[in-house]
Amino acid sequence: TLAATAMLAGAKTLTDIVQFGRRRRKLCKAMGFTHKKSPCVSTFHYLFKVLDVGLFESTLQKWLLAQHREKLLQQPHLHMDGKTLRGSRHGVVPGVHLLAAYSDTLGTALRELPVDAKTNEHKAALELLRLLPLKGLLVSGDAIFAQREVAEEVIQGQGDYLFSVKDNQPSLKQALQDAFDLPFSPGGESGAPS
Repeated sequence: TLAATAMLAGAKTLTDIVQFGRRRRKLCKAMGFTHKKSPCVSTFHYLFKVLDVGLFESTLQKWLLAQHREKLLQQPHLHMDGKTLRGSRHGVVPGVHLLAAYSDTLGTALRELPVDAKTNEHKAALELLRLLPLKGLLVSGDAIFAQREVAEEVIQGQGDYLFSVKDNQPSLKQALQDAFDLPFSPGGESGAPS
């Protein structure tokens, strides 16, 4: 809890986390620390070394959804986007690329997954969507997600989707343009004008 709070406050290193705790004794006491000093760098090092990151993220996600599920459903929108972490690329070693499902309503990513260098974002999106409760939500994203499998995954989760379409999918783009070019009446009847 102390490490997560420190990171939310801008701590980027183990030393930052330790200094955050040492400067906030009352906060540490409220968190249950009984010693005068908060944990040292070595303690955090060994904690993070054995920490199951997947389980930790899953627990945080469950807590976030339990606390804010009603708020999320008031403006039911999730946006998927992928980014390469700044500073993670070193020479020929590719950068760490993550795909996140972001909630504007909550102002946070509900879940993120690493995108393997041998695949792409739309394949990672299939896995990400299986981890989220999609019922009643609108999932949006850029053109890379305008794939049949991604749309089917959202629909199977009882959600809706809104993806942009670009020139790199000419047949899909033309089919959409043709569908919107059909004349229709306000009564809902479509067809050619008489």
